[in-house]
Amino acid sequence: MSNVEAAPVETPCGHEQVPDGPTHELMPGREVVLGGTRGMAVSRTLPHKERRMVGAWCFVDQYGPADHDMRVAPHPHTGLQTVSWLVAGEILHRDSIGSVALIRPGQLNLMTAGHGIAHSEESPAVRTGPLHGVQLWVALPEHARAVAPAFAHHDDLPVLARPGATVTVLLGELDGAVSPATAYTPIVGAEAALDADATLTLPLRPDFEYAALVLDGAAHVDGVPLTPGTLLYLGRERTTLDLSSRAPARVLLLGGEPFEEEIVMWWNFVGRSHDDIAAAREQWTAADARFGEVHGYDGDPLPAPVLPNAQLKPRGRRR
Repeated sequence: MSNVEAAPVETPCGHEQVPDGPTHELMPGREVVLGGTRGMAVSRTLPHKERRMVGAWCFVDQYGPADHDMRVAPHPHTGLQTVSWLVAGEILHRDSIGSVALIRPGQLNLMTAGHGIAHSEESPAVRTGPLHGVQLWVALPEHARAVAPAFAHHDDLPVLARPGATVTVLLGELDGAVSPATAYTPIVGAEAALDADATLTLPLRPDFEYAALVLDGAAHVDGVPLTPGTLLYLGRERTTLDLSSRAPARVLLLGGEPFEEEIVMWWNFVGRSHDDIAAAREQWTAADARFGEVHGYDGDPLPAPVLPNAQLKPRGRRR
């Protein structure tokens, strides 16, 4: 998915000490419309004005349920991975390395941009109903940020069965269940599907920081009532996390080792300096071979926004 804002602001991240100990920080999302004024509205909770990252997770867009078709034209990425996860509906992915994949609920699309890739996302010609899901980005560390682009579709993810709940591990490891998806930092992403009147305790790593997002329904996360549209930052030094719900609900858990590198995120690029971003933008505008070409999408690629009239600088992970 693209950041389609016409005037994206610099998003400085990383290299600031993460507070020790558990905490509760509620981070409400802001509405962003994809595909123009009549496009589909999403709730963006990362990056947030107070916190830019949770581990290596640096971008969270939540959408639906909505009867709108998704139509995000070809656009570039560098220095990150995109993680697509659906609650309902389907999305057709195409990219510039020749991948074509239809993702459905319970399946994972993972695209590694690395040095550079372009992709499009759209609803299929015939869809089964409303679209509901989440799109996430993971920042790549320095040693991997220029890897060759790659795409993987995973339709057989590990599932933990617990009384009144099932937990699907999207990325990383949780309670001994290991996702087959490739990760470049210590990280975890998991969805807990709770039945009515369910309670669930998840084991956590005290060296990770965590956040939770309700995808559907309503739940209590560590005793905090949570509904879709708000990300709850949970901090570090936790060994367990309690979830509960009165009615069926889905909760997304995001976590990872704090990302210590300074990065700059602007539009659809993650870099380490202004020059990184400016070069990627110029190459996309010039249709450089770095990003290749997406075949099969009926429409023009997204134009790159104008860079701000100031140097983009990497700063701390919090304002």
